Formats: sequence, C-alpha cells, structure tokens
Amino acid sequence: MLLQLENDRAFLLIMATDKEKILFTNKLGEALDEALKDVSFSKIFVLVDENTKMHCLPLLQRYLPETFQLVQIKAGEENKTLATCQMIWQKLTDANADRYSLLINLGGGVICDMGGFCARTYKRGIQFWNIPTTLLSQVDASVGGKLGVDFGDFKNHIGLFSEPDLVFVDSVFFKTLPQDEIVSGFAEMVKHALIRDRQMFEELLKLSITDIDWQNWVPKSVAIKQDVVGQDPIEKGLRKILNFGHTIGHAIESYYLTKGNALKHGEAIAIGMVTETYLSITKNLLAESDGEMIIQYLLKIFPRQEVDDRAINAIVNLSLHDKKNMKGNIYAVLLNAIGEAEYDVEITSDEISRSLIYYNQLIK
Repeated sequence: MLLQLENDRAFLLIMATDKEKILFTNKLGEALDEALKDVSFSKIFVLVDENTKMHCLPLLQRYLPETFQLVQIKAGEENKTLATCQMIWQKLTDANADRYSLLINLGGGVICDMGGFCARTYKRGIQFWNIPTTLLSQVDASVGGKLGVDFGDFKNHIGLFSEPDLVFVDSVFFKTLPQDEIVSGFAEMVKHALIRDRQMFEELLKLSITDIDWQNWVPKSVAIKQDVVGQDPIEKGLRKILNFGHTIGHAIESYYLTKGNALKHGEAIAIGMVTETYLSITKNLLAESDGEMIIQYLLKIFPRQEVDDRAINAIVNLSLHDKKNMKGNIYAVLLNAIGEAEYDVEITSDEISRSLIYYNQLIK
C-alpha cells in the first residue's frame, strides 16, 4: 500500500504493509526525530562501520538523543561473520542493554543484515530500525527481512527472516558514495525490472545511470520487491524469483571474496544475470532477441570481470551450496520473458561451466 502525505511532514512517502513500514523522505533527520518522539526505549544504540561513522552519522547525530551509544565494526563483507556478531552482542551486554532497547543500523547491506540478526537474537529479540546508506541496501536490504551472516565460504549461510520495525530511505547518502557503489546497487534495480516489470526495464534502457532521479526510482524498485515478499514472506515459492542472477552470481562473489579479490555484490550479480540469461535462452525459455538485448545492456552498464578458467570448477562447487538447492540438485531462477521469471528451474554443473565460458568469450 502506498500513502502519499500532502502536508509538510518529513515523510514524503510511506510504503506500508501489516508487517513493515518504510519511510521514503528527503528530510531524514527530521523523520528520525519525529519517529523517536512516538516511542520510548530504555537505551538506543547505533551500529556503524568506520565509513558510515565518518560520512553518514554526522547527518543524523543532532537528531539522536544525547544518551545514544555507538557500536562500531569494521567495514566490508569479509567482516560479516559470527565473530563480529559476538562483538556486537558483547557491546550490548556490557552496556546493560535490555529487551526494551533499540538498535539503529546505519550502513549498507552488511550493517543492515548483520545488525538485524544481532538485534533479533539478543535476549530473544530487541527492536531494530534500518537506515540503509547505499543504493544496494535501499533497494534490497530495506525490505524482505532476510537477516544473517556469512559462514566460511558461503554467503548468508546463517540467518533468519524478520522484518525491521522501521526503515528510513533517503538518497542524501548517495552523495557520499563512489560511483562503483552506485553501479553495484543498480544491479538489483535492473534485476527487479527483469523479473517483474518489462516497462521499467525499457525505461531504464533510455536512462543514463548518472542522470537517474533516485528519489523517484528507488521507491519503484522497492515496491516490486515488497509486492513479491508480501505474497511469499519466507521464500517458499514466488519470492525465489528475487534470486535471479544469484545462483551463479553468489558463487562468483564467494569465490573472489575468499581469494582476496572481492567483487562488489552488484558486479557479481550482473555476471550472474548474464550467465542465467544465457541459460534461459539455451533452455528455450527466453526469446533469443530479448536475451541478447538483456545481455548487451548488462555488459554496457556493469564492469567486465573475466572469470579465470581455473576458477570455474570452484565456482560450480560453491553453487552446489546455494540455499535454493534441493536433494543435491542445483536450482536457479531463469527468465521466460522480460518481466517474467520462473523459479526452481534445474540446471547442471556442466551448464554453469558453459555459461561462464560463454561470458568470458563475450568480454574478450
């Protein structure tokens, strides 16, 4: 449900369901101040990394109560671990946080995923609010309630489903981001269009990423995800379509993360979307003309990263651990058309290898 607010309050747009509330605003500080006045917490904690402490916290600090306490972790996917969770839990414990405390997660997907996981598992659950500061986290982590951490070589291997109690979305933070972070987040927006909205994809084709009105486009992208999640909150069926590009993309991301040559999430997912579009064509699900249009667009927008031939077997093996798999079989989301996705499509190790070889040939 979308509610347009006509008065001069801080909230431009509220996207709400029975389980979650997302506040789109261009006055983030005032919105946060207004929300804090409506509720009472025994203690308020703000989770940051060194980047969001430097660039994002100053935009909000004067709107927070003087008694708020800062919890800082190291930035980066490599720190999305149970060891970091243990440090967060220890900080909360040392500060005598009780079940009436609030944890505000100020950061990208790592902060929002891990902070929410720590909040919902501390004393069997305290409230948490997310303030996503990257394009990726605003269009992806802002909705859906997937919380968790990486485990060994596997992304988001430990976690649970639980929606944030409140989410604030403001593109003001994009001014603090390097362009490659914007491009990474844009991959999830493209994915939303490809699985659910052909018209949106056709409109994106006409735009330059440097000229996009994020205040207008982020809510459109979030609305797609929220509609899917609302129909299938814990990913028993339809919600799986949100994993388009992720069966192969997550395996690529995990491989390079362990090799110390990490790709950004969107960069890996863009490769995943190219390879899974290719499989959609080869399995006669997607018209070749549409598939070629998708692939050429992805290659134009996103960085080209050759997948080392020696890495292909390792990436295939990592894909065997994808959470969508069943009974030892690999399942992916493929496209039937632009704007129409099919989940639980079985793919083989050999098909994954061939799709990665195909991608390498494209970028040479």
